[in-house]
Amino acid sequence: MQNTPIFKKYKPYPLVHLANREWASNIITSAPIWVSTDLRDGNQALTAPMNTAKKLAYFQKLVEMGFKEIEIAYPSASQTDFDFCRTLIEQDLIPEDVRVAVLMPSIEKHIKRTFEALRGAKKVTMHLYNPTADNQRKVVFNKSKEEIIMLAVEGTRIIKEEAEHFDGDVMFQYSPESFSQTELEFARDVVNAVISEWMPTKNAPMVINLPNTLEACTPNIYADRIEWMSKQMLERDAVILSVHPHNDRGCAVASAEMAILAGAQRVEGTLLGNGERAGNVDLVTLAFNLYSQGIDPMLDIYNIDAILQEIITLTHSSIHPRHPYVGSMIYTSYSGTHQDAIKKGLEYQKVALDGYWHVPYLVIDPKDIKRDYKDVVRINSQSGKSGVAYVLKEFYGIETTKTQQVEIANEIQILSEKYHMEISAQTILGVYNQICKL
Repeated sequence: MQNTPIFKKYKPYPLVHLANREWASNIITSAPIWVSTDLRDGNQALTAPMNTAKKLAYFQKLVEMGFKEIEIAYPSASQTDFDFCRTLIEQDLIPEDVRVAVLMPSIEKHIKRTFEALRGAKKVTMHLYNPTADNQRKVVFNKSKEEIIMLAVEGTRIIKEEAEHFDGDVMFQYSPESFSQTELEFARDVVNAVISEWMPTKNAPMVINLPNTLEACTPNIYADRIEWMSKQMLERDAVILSVHPHNDRGCAVASAEMAILAGAQRVEGTLLGNGERAGNVDLVTLAFNLYSQGIDPMLDIYNIDAILQEIITLTHSSIHPRHPYVGSMIYTSYSGTHQDAIKKGLEYQKVALDGYWHVPYLVIDPKDIKRDYKDVVRINSQSGKSGVAYVLKEFYGIETTKTQQVEIANEIQILSEKYHMEISAQTILGVYNQICKL
């Protein structure tokens, strides 16, 4: 054992044996039900969690974006969360078409405290969870499988009783926490026991949420697990199948997309992927992925820069310059060959008649999110004549000949390599004036 490689302490993730795997041949044709968990899962991961005023401002931004379901709190665990729920309700700040969700453990006093926090709300999702994974059953709770099932069913029963005396519309949601580390057959047994207790119908469905609580497998295996569970669940037509992917392996977006292919109808996540450890799935990236495929994301992403600027101010966070779709560098190319293709693509786009986007290296049109084309091409030592020509035309309306472009590009390359820096449009104009106006 002393000579065993250290990586051998980890076991490979078990495969799922699907007799008829369907998800790999499916395509996404519409947006899922989006659920923002920024104010609960995202907030608890901040080094300085938001106060009520900041949460209210954040909630308003989510509403402006078009979220119709927003997880707002874990009210039984925090007086701040409890008070935030009361503020939203008592000040009538929840739009009629928005459902608010709250999380609670399968403990009677927590469930009753949660209902107390939501009194007066018109549309709520009561989200019950309990850990089901083998290591948590044994190491953390010292409970058998039967005891875990009983705990989930008992929590469901209590919520059902409380809901009978609640004036608002109650949607019930159950999550086997750490589904990603739970044996599939046991996850099925827990979920089906809960479904049997709640007794959903097509007209009054419930949510079964299967979280990638700790991302531990490749997205294709997660999709296999979702498809397997979807086919094994009772009352499937009366269940909204939901996922909550975390990003510990860096694959949360892919896991969410493949889960949708496998039958998931609802996705929980956060803006920019904020969350515990490596974060939650980034709903901004997911929405833009749909948009870039010609699918209505059902969220207002067209003013995303302004919205995210307010979000990062509230959370004291930042946006990586190369963050998909919304980073400051995401529509920028330095490579000469890329710049040449972009320049020609934008010229072709002006005369294209089919209405589709044809520009290489630009995943969407920057103007869709109110950006211009000035930063699409920036110049350093890797750039070429097309990039220089583009900058002069875009910034100053100057047309150049091929000969002029070569001369200017050569001079710019010398400058960039000498000073190891990006060359500004103003400097390029100066070089143009020196070379072409002699």
